[in-house]
Amino acid sequence: MTLRIGNASGFYGDRFDAMREMLTGGELDVLTGDYLAELTMLILGRDRLKDPAAGYARTFLRQLEDCLSLAHERGVRIVTNAGGLNPAGLADAVRQLADRLGIPVRVAQVTGDDLTAAHPGSLAAHAYLGGFGIAQCLRAGADVVVTGRVTDAALVTGPAAAHFGWSETDYDRLAGAVVAGHVLECGAQATGGNYAFFRDGDVRRPGFPLVEIHEDGGCVITKHPGTGGFVDTGTVTAQLLYETAGARYAGPDVTARLDTVRLSQDGPDRVRIEGVRGEAPPPTLKVGLNRLGGFRNEVVFVLTGLDVEAKAALVRDQMEPALGKVADVRWELARTDRADAPSEETASALLRLVVRDSDQEAVGRALSGAAVELALASYPGFHVMAPPGKGSPYGVFEDVYVPHGGVDHVAVLHDGRRVPVPPVQDTAVLDEVPEPPLPEPLPPGPVTRAPLGLVAGARSGDKGGNANVGVWARTDDAWRWLAHELTADRFRELIPESRELTVVRHVLPNLRALNFVVEGILGAGVAAQHRFDPQAKALGEWLRSRHLDLPEVLL
Repeated sequence: MTLRIGNASGFYGDRFDAMREMLTGGELDVLTGDYLAELTMLILGRDRLKDPAAGYARTFLRQLEDCLSLAHERGVRIVTNAGGLNPAGLADAVRQLADRLGIPVRVAQVTGDDLTAAHPGSLAAHAYLGGFGIAQCLRAGADVVVTGRVTDAALVTGPAAAHFGWSETDYDRLAGAVVAGHVLECGAQATGGNYAFFRDGDVRRPGFPLVEIHEDGGCVITKHPGTGGFVDTGTVTAQLLYETAGARYAGPDVTARLDTVRLSQDGPDRVRIEGVRGEAPPPTLKVGLNRLGGFRNEVVFVLTGLDVEAKAALVRDQMEPALGKVADVRWELARTDRADAPSEETASALLRLVVRDSDQEAVGRALSGAAVELALASYPGFHVMAPPGKGSPYGVFEDVYVPHGGVDHVAVLHDGRRVPVPPVQDTAVLDEVPEPPLPEPLPPGPVTRAPLGLVAGARSGDKGGNANVGVWARTDDAWRWLAHELTADRFRELIPESRELTVVRHVLPNLRALNFVVEGILGAGVAAQHRFDPQAKALGEWLRSRHLDLPEVLL
């Protein structure tokens, strides 16, 4: 008995017609849509400030208007976290849409994640719920299930638990579903999108992934026939490493052991996942807090030709009087220029000024006036990428934890009945898994100075203020070299901005992978725009571009 679950959205703003593609491209039992991220919750929170009836992903409603009849005709159930901060509001909107279209649809919702009232000063505070509320809704016959903040993987664990009748202590089965859900959650990232070795296939328009999940929790990751992109052990490995950390991947339903995952190619565009072990979940639930941190502004000065360092020093001195009372001032000089350049753009460096303060005036008109007044009174060739604005609000993300019993997890069924979802009874404190033995190192031999990316892939992302960088080898010999060469100290050497930060390395031999967590590199999270790449999306690609002494036998 197999349950086929597809995904049609990896974020709020993903490909609009993916829902139709997934419904018409092949057989499905359940279609999921993931619309939430740390930044999205802040965006929806600001929407709700303007309109209390807002707070959900409106894109989902527009997609559903086009596709609800298709889903109904094909018997495909839809499960989505597009409810965001207002799942009840979205559920009502879906019912109204179904009535208007004349489609008999049973709509249920999951609530209990909203803890904003218990955290004064936060714009949105939401616990990450598990999948058993979704399961309750589906078991009662819902065609569409709308949730707020559940874990991304819960969109798969819920339907799987409902379909196969799993209990809350079926840890291995649940862990397998969590791994499947984690692979699906970011949409096309599992089918060649954002993939280090993207030239291995045609990724101009990758299809969206689906999973064939079995009663024992094992599964096959694949995609609809004829869609773009590709699925292989590399694309699945990349997504497994994305925004994870060590061997224990904790969630509200189960802690999945990523060090037990076994991948194998099961045919073209088919990857089998087996052997996943699960453990009792931790005793607490994660709560994501979003609050407004103040106001920020930025201006990018273009420095062209000769004397770049001196030009940068001049404009910094000239701006200093206007910045003296600003709480946070950051300057970054990106030496994108080159000598004897064939174009003005390649002859230019960029000096980026970012300011933050609780006072909008301090980072608004004061900064704008000071920068604009230099137009005819600063370094030769003075110009900026765009004039600074009046200052915009920025957000701060942090996570806290509450006991499982600290939320009122409720499944609101399609007939209006409210069914409480009891908290888990068995929990286990998360302990670090001892580092596994490393493979035998490669024997000494000739080396060539070359980019790491010739022998290793990487994918990186954000978790609050931390970044993770997953690095994997494509062959056993490359793994033998990588496991010994890319230590936490070598990582700090290759990524200079991490040298003063805590870098933790996790070893995952089954995946021939290392996962690095760089603590604090993103400041207060993506909404604070702390660095050039605020979500660390390209940190892994930067790492792959750094040069090391690579064994010639690997090249």
